Amino acid sequence: MNLKFNNEEKIEIIFILISTISLILEFTLSINYLSWISIILCGIPIFKECIEGLITEFDIKADLLVSIAIIASIIIGETFAAGEIATIMAIGGFLEEYTVSKAQNRIKELVKMTPKVTTRIKNGIEETIPIEEVKIGDILKILPGESIPTDGIIITGNTSINQATLTGESIPVDETTNDEVYSGTINLYGSFTMKTTKISEDSSIQKLIKLVESSKPENANIVRTADKWATMIVIIAFTAAILTYLFTFEIIRSVTILVVFCPCALVLATPTALMAATSNLTKYGILVKNGKSIEELAHVDEVIFDKTGTLTHGTSNVVKIISKNPHEMMYLLASIESKSEHPIAKAIVKYYDNDNLAEVDDFKIHIGKGITGKIAGTRIIAGNKKLLESENIQLDSCNTKNNDKIEIFVAKEKKLIGRIFLADTIRNNATSTIKNLKKLKIKTTLLTGDNENTAKSIANQIKINNLKFNCLPEDKIKYITNEQIRNHRVAMIGDGINDAPSLRKSNVGISMGNIGSDLSIESSNITLINDNIENIPHLIEISRKTIRTINISIGFALTLNIITMILAILGILNPIQGALIHNIGSVIVIIYSAILVNYKSSKIDYKITLFD
Repeated sequence: MNLKFNNEEKIEIIFILISTISLILEFTLSINYLSWISIILCGIPIFKECIEGLITEFDIKADLLVSIAIIASIIIGETFAAGEIATIMAIGGFLEEYTVSKAQNRIKELVKMTPKVTTRIKNGIEETIPIEEVKIGDILKILPGESIPTDGIIITGNTSINQATLTGESIPVDETTNDEVYSGTINLYGSFTMKTTKISEDSSIQKLIKLVESSKPENANIVRTADKWATMIVIIAFTAAILTYLFTFEIIRSVTILVVFCPCALVLATPTALMAATSNLTKYGILVKNGKSIEELAHVDEVIFDKTGTLTHGTSNVVKIISKNPHEMMYLLASIESKSEHPIAKAIVKYYDNDNLAEVDDFKIHIGKGITGKIAGTRIIAGNKKLLESENIQLDSCNTKNNDKIEIFVAKEKKLIGRIFLADTIRNNATSTIKNLKKLKIKTTLLTGDNENTAKSIANQIKINNLKFNCLPEDKIKYITNEQIRNHRVAMIGDGINDAPSLRKSNVGISMGNIGSDLSIESSNITLINDNIENIPHLIEISRKTIRTINISIGFALTLNIITMILAILGILNPIQGALIHNIGSVIVIIYSAILVNYKSSKIDYKITLFD
């Protein structure tokens, strides 16, 4: 596990190490006053936080009881007990802060996709203007490779548009006159002119930015488990200490009560369990950004999947070849496609996987249709139905109904020699993931921007429970909101920028680490570093186990505190003995939590390769 600490965290670690060493030396070598080092380095920050909480928020937490116990121990001369309490609490506080560190929620990736300037055509003259000056009805010229600055309609030209920003789909969309185009999408090939229908601040990409900024789960503010008991502990401890003094007039008994009732084990219960669970998940390539996510995930009853890049690989692959001579057809097709930069062309060349390609002459791209060229003087045509029909090539005998696949026809001169089909293929572990989630009684849902036929095909293959298709980012947000209104706890898994609002709106957002966009990763609570969705059932199960472990540890800590408090009231324990006993309780909590490091659930069929 690669731990990285900022400068402030490094200083805290150094203070804790120095304090621990000073206590060990005082205890083993009887060197007096070394415990003051622990009190100063670890106690003062506790006093500061306690005072700030009381003054600014009137927040009564365990820090108040700890502070009073440390001061009381010092007053009666038990500085070792004071230093021990301060150090243990500092360790617990550090573990908690590190475990629940805040995830960044930046949107710089979307901002980068909005161009600063664009080319406007006014009175037949081209001029470069800032994007803020674009008005509805302006005519803009978009060149290959440029990001479309605002929403509009194509007036002249043909092109292919990469809409992955908005829809998450990896396959470019061919657009022509009168087709709508959207801001933030990328013009891949042809130049075209467009008439704007929205100003920049109302465009699709800005709408997506606003969704990301606003889509925070309303129930994300989970109060630290130990602090739920803090007020009760403070009241009980003070009441018991005061009553004991009033009845016995022995201040040492009252101080011992405060010492033994310091919630060290209680405070350690949450961060140590979370650290152990985080360590376990790291071995499976799962990065958890904050401890709240584990607590929330333990109560999740529905997991929502995006399709592209999540249940599928996110790229087109050749899945079927039809030809009387497939070797010749693939040789000719790969040779001509090698001259194109289109994602489909690259997928075909990759599938052919042979550097022995023919020389191609007279190569030409027919935007939105396909490509043509000559190999050894023979004209080769590769493209969709529109291209072959324009070349007067007979297709009557072909069944072209493949809504979930891309179909490429290949012709040699005027004769059709075959077809290939490309599709975004399902991940090998998608079916087993859904199966294991069902074992955990988790509802599974597919939300995709694909059409109905493609979506149903994927859902049927992996046996997913619930399906919604033709979804835009706002449709996914609406579905998640409705589920939350019905008291469902929802986890969302996605990889694209378009998934970022949904990831933030869901109770727990899970992103793909390798292929996921920076924004989707930053908007999520959890990241699958190696994109292995088969780890998701394990993630949910260990989250449930972690919360059970925390609850048991808290119960144990409270029971131990009550028993030692009774012994302190009876005068059986002094402050140092009380501190040692309740610190033994802290060690027991840590050891019990450590079991989570190697935890595996008996409910899951593990076929998982650990992350190296």
